[in-house]
Amino acid sequence: MTATATYDSAAPRRPIVDPFVNIWTNRSLIGLLVARDLTLRYKRSVLGIWWTVLNPLLTTLVYWFVFSAIFHREGSGDAPFIVYLLSGTLLISSFFSQGSTAGGSSLIGSRGVLSRVRIPGESFAVTAALAAGVNFLIGLVMLALIQLVTGWGIPWTVILVPIPALAMLFLVTGFGMLIASAAIHFYDVLDLVRVILQMAIWLVPTFYPIDIVPDNLQVLIRINPLYSYLVVFRGFMYEGTFAPTWNFVYMGVSAVVVLLIGVWVFSRSWRTAAVRL
Repeated sequence: MTATATYDSAAPRRPIVDPFVNIWTNRSLIGLLVARDLTLRYKRSVLGIWWTVLNPLLTTLVYWFVFSAIFHREGSGDAPFIVYLLSGTLLISSFFSQGSTAGGSSLIGSRGVLSRVRIPGESFAVTAALAAGVNFLIGLVMLALIQLVTGWGIPWTVILVPIPALAMLFLVTGFGMLIASAAIHFYDVLDLVRVILQMAIWLVPTFYPIDIVPDNLQVLIRINPLYSYLVVFRGFMYEGTFAPTWNFVYMGVSAVVVLLIGVWVFSRSWRTAAVRL
């Protein structure tokens, strides 16, 4: 007979270690949950998963019309403004916002499953982050096509895009676990987080060039961790350049720290969360 691994929410947990073990042990299940999440989200939609591409694209077109056609603003550098805009809305607005909010509400939204099946709660937070990552990859194809259509081209550094993408996945997973841990006790946290996320996104030059911001206020943008993710991503995706070293350090450290803190807090609060669910 083959031994079957079981999951017990009441068993003692080793902070940080056990959540990663559970994620690896249940990797096949997580894959199925990601597929289910993407399927159910667009089940009754005519365009289906293509809305993943249309959402950031339509948002980008609105920003392009307002800032380019009306205010005659352009992005930073020589790249087409549409490329500058989409690279920002794709990585920050879509990946970070969708992944964090979905991860934060993952436990509450899956309480029916958790009450009937023994599944580690962290599986749902990871599923939300991975689903956002899949959406990011699909949008990445659209961005690459736009770069080709506009004649800008695709630099060789595009092969390094997985670096900021993986860092963003870590950040989103950790942040989602933090939100999920708090949302179990205070549901209003989800609405508060949406407001905070919107503020954080506006403090990153996703649709405006940083040089229009007064010098004394630019520090508020640069200390935002999302700024480093965006600078590194744009450098690899269409500029063909490497961001300053401090951006790489800030991105890597923030990704690992937020992930570890999120996993630790989630692990410590899971037993109480399981009871409240």
